[in-house]
Amino acid sequence: MKTDNRSLQGVSNKLYKGLIYVVLIALAIIILIPVLWAFMASVKQDSEFYGNPWALPVGIHLQNFADAWLKAKMGSFMLNSVLVTVFALAILLIVALPAAYVLSRFKFRGNGIWTTMFMAGLFINVNYIVVPIFLMLNNGDKALRSVLGHPVLLNNLFVLAIVYAAMSLSFTIYLMSGYFKSLPKEYEEAASVDGAGYFRTMVQIIMPMAKPSIVTVILFNFLSFWNEYIISMTLLTKPALKTLPVGLMNLMAAQKSAVEYGQMYAGLVLVMLPTLIIYMLVQKKLTQGMTMGGLKG
Repeated sequence: MKTDNRSLQGVSNKLYKGLIYVVLIALAIIILIPVLWAFMASVKQDSEFYGNPWALPVGIHLQNFADAWLKAKMGSFMLNSVLVTVFALAILLIVALPAAYVLSRFKFRGNGIWTTMFMAGLFINVNYIVVPIFLMLNNGDKALRSVLGHPVLLNNLFVLAIVYAAMSLSFTIYLMSGYFKSLPKEYEEAASVDGAGYFRTMVQIIMPMAKPSIVTVILFNFLSFWNEYIISMTLLTKPALKTLPVGLMNLMAAQKSAVEYGQMYAGLVLVMLPTLIIYMLVQKKLTQGMTMGGLKG
């Protein structure tokens, strides 16, 4: 009787695993097909789009990328996105990592209040408060215009980076605090015996140990900053300062009355390519960071 139960349990486990694999394969196909189709469409000539949309390209028409980079000004848009993303990540890490370390490793008056405030920020969708952010910066520009003679806060890539960093601060502190809490305090005690101060201990001892989790935070926030559209469109109105997603949407809107579909899909690939490359480079660290955070947080 026990043998029959074990055999039935083994069969059910195999069926369950088989179902999981089928679902995962189906999801992978659903995700991969549009990505592969976009890459395939980016090297087609415009005349090929009027035939079978699933047909393979007759040749590799790389001129689409040159046109998207130069004619559609995707190169300047990409540079703006790179600057904003780098500034935002730098500001975020400089502020969030020490804050998460202090909140997770030290007890002081107001610790609970600060932690609660940062956790409350997880429930705020920044897209819903983009109009108050714009009005606040616009009013600040009105005050600065009387002093400096020109606006400073709007149409400023660095200010946009600050807004991006602020909107991701709660998530980053929440994730890093959970990881820092899991680290043994013996490392800090040993560093203190050797004469290391709090800052040196954080930089030379704790941060290297938290590298997988930091890589996870960087990747998630990079994807968020790189693909962000609404805030960038609202705070940057000058065409020369537009970021890549905004530039791509403007290109797609312009292509509605044109026939340069290859150029449009080449611009789409230019937006996707950096995220795909970075994900492939840090995939191991990302998986490790997520697993360790889930086990220890």
